[in-house]
Amino acid sequence: MNKKILIVSILTGFVTFTCQVSKQKTTDHTLRTTAASVEAVPAFTADPSPAYLTPEQSLKTFRLPKGYHLELVASEPMIHEPVAIAWDGNARMYVAELNTYMQDVEGTGEHEPTSRVMLLEDTNNDGKMDKSSVFIDKMLLPRMILCVGHELLVNETDTYNIYAYKDTNADGTADEKRPVYTPDKKAPGNLEHQRSGLDWNVDNWIYTTVDPVRFRYKNGILKPDSIPSGSNGQWGLTHDDFGRLFFSSAGGEVPALGFQINPVYGRLEFNDQYTKEFNEVWPIIKTPDVQGGLKRLRADTTLNHFTASCGQVVFRGDRLPKDLQGDLLISEPVGRLIRRAKVSSKDGKITLENAYQKEEFIASTDMNFRVVNMYTGPDGNLYLVDMHRGIIQEGNWTGPNSYLRPQIKRYGLDKNIQHGRIYRLVSDGMKPGPKPKLLDESSKKLVSYLGHPNGWWRDNAQKELILRNDKSVIEGLKAVSAGTMNPYVKANSAIARLHALWTLEGLDALDKNLIQKSFKDQDGEVRKAAIRLSEPYLKQNDEEIIDQLAALKTDAANDVKMQLILSLSYSKSPQAKSLIKEILASSNGNEVLARAQKSIDKNEDSKKFGLRLGRLEESDRNLILNGSVIYKSLCTACHGVDGKGLLSKTAPPLVGSKRLGKGKDMALRILLHGLSGPIDGETYPSEMPAMGDNDDQWIASVLSYVRHEFVNAPPIRPADVKAVRDQTVGRNKAWTLTELSGM
Repeated sequence: MNKKILIVSILTGFVTFTCQVSKQKTTDHTLRTTAASVEAVPAFTADPSPAYLTPEQSLKTFRLPKGYHLELVASEPMIHEPVAIAWDGNARMYVAELNTYMQDVEGTGEHEPTSRVMLLEDTNNDGKMDKSSVFIDKMLLPRMILCVGHELLVNETDTYNIYAYKDTNADGTADEKRPVYTPDKKAPGNLEHQRSGLDWNVDNWIYTTVDPVRFRYKNGILKPDSIPSGSNGQWGLTHDDFGRLFFSSAGGEVPALGFQINPVYGRLEFNDQYTKEFNEVWPIIKTPDVQGGLKRLRADTTLNHFTASCGQVVFRGDRLPKDLQGDLLISEPVGRLIRRAKVSSKDGKITLENAYQKEEFIASTDMNFRVVNMYTGPDGNLYLVDMHRGIIQEGNWTGPNSYLRPQIKRYGLDKNIQHGRIYRLVSDGMKPGPKPKLLDESSKKLVSYLGHPNGWWRDNAQKELILRNDKSVIEGLKAVSAGTMNPYVKANSAIARLHALWTLEGLDALDKNLIQKSFKDQDGEVRKAAIRLSEPYLKQNDEEIIDQLAALKTDAANDVKMQLILSLSYSKSPQAKSLIKEILASSNGNEVLARAQKSIDKNEDSKKFGLRLGRLEESDRNLILNGSVIYKSLCTACHGVDGKGLLSKTAPPLVGSKRLGKGKDMALRILLHGLSGPIDGETYPSEMPAMGDNDDQWIASVLSYVRHEFVNAPPIRPADVKAVRDQTVGRNKAWTLTELSGM
């Protein structure tokens, strides 16, 4: 399936921890299992039926590890086309629906405002929703939702605007709407290429995918902050106990990325952060509806590679086996499966590994099983959002000449619409956790939940305390963060200290002394958090803080030293810069630390030159910048400043030119020797003159600029120019398109 199906799959309509913080857990290879230890419910199905299955029938199609089973939480007709869920502090569930997503193979009526957000409740705490209401109606494909106190933040497709909705009379329907972020600009791209997320992270920033921005929620308003090197991913976003973000890119066929460092510091990926084999997937069903076509199918016609990775979650609950806590789960809706990845940390580098040998954690033979989001639930279990439909690709990839359309029609996948299921994964014999009432609890009680074994409770207690802005708990939070035994938490855990520190930061109550004490915490993750929390002082070049941080330059944990490099980059102080050099000099060429510094350097380039130019290597960027000067002084007279040509039609437009974007040789030959004759059916008054008298650097600069600016193609280097010069020695006349097309 087309990589781009990416979010689409994930979208499906857009389809859109352990309480120990101590150390990132390492991979236990004993957890890797073979088929003998997996519950063999259905065998491989070579001729699957596209027929609609009831929820009860679907439950019989899942292949799960022994000891696990799925339970139905909600299904049609209560919900339709679900893509995202969010719980408020009292475990009321909001469900975003994309009710106009691909209702036929053409995507007819997709942008009609008839989608909605549903409010579901489990009134008897049996795990199944038994009460529902339409919380918000007549929406345009709502894609992001987040509960903040008694309000729900919602973003719709095609707009950047975010509004808060509230039910003031307890009838289950929102009757108040107010703006919280309204740039009033149209969001570009089809629905699968727009943002997802609204993930309130441990660091109190709210993150999204796609757009280079994060938000702070202050006084009922979302305040944006730019991410210089851009964001990551497409559909789906999650974080672990320590605030590390995990993105996914279906369009790039990349199941996981962005998890080494926070994106505000730049981009850092390692070639060996997972193996090539990790990209292979193992469905238990024939998968004909693959946008990538035959290249993405094995001989047995199963999907061979991630092509629609989305909806990922780091499981942080307390009601499934402990060996699942901290694992990354990634959905692949085209393959009707869910990957379980073990997350390891070695010398500061995070790596992923499939927990099974040529198998998946969850797989189904139901052709309409399309999980597009997953979550850790308030009850400590894992929740799956199954859009449960036939088509999982947006209309751009189901056109009349596509590989997909015949498959969709042959199987009748376009007929299965307006369904949807939410499941929860539970452990045999383990009772789900109690239903929370965080919105009704005292602030003091909320502080006690910062050490809760279920990450959902910790995150939401922190969020609620910050939303209340209740200063009465500040002293208690300071006691928790300092590790003092106190009535607020039952145990002096690192995870409680971590959340207490960030809660104080969110309340604007974190003092310098407490940060300095946390530099010496016995837990590496707490020390890392303290370094991040010192950044406001580093931006002020606070020498006392820099002196204190110097003691961490020999920290035993490389990821602590990596955070030092990242955070110290905010200081302009010579002392801070010297400290970074000392860390790097004593690292013996450690790849993690060296790459962390490079990410900071590239981040600075992005701030200075903009996102696109900033991502390039300096030599390539200089080619483009020099080429810009040449183009604007020489070429605009014929091709126009914007590359769209002139009204007099002196020369052809360059924007979108097939000659510029098709490889390198054609553009090089034209610039070296000129071009004559009709171009795209148009005759121009004069031919393109030869520019070969200029040196290789000049030619490379001009072409690098016009390719970068007008067709979004990579730079051309002087060596490329020399190679074509050598191939065309003796050429003394202009090319024609007929000649070039024959090459």
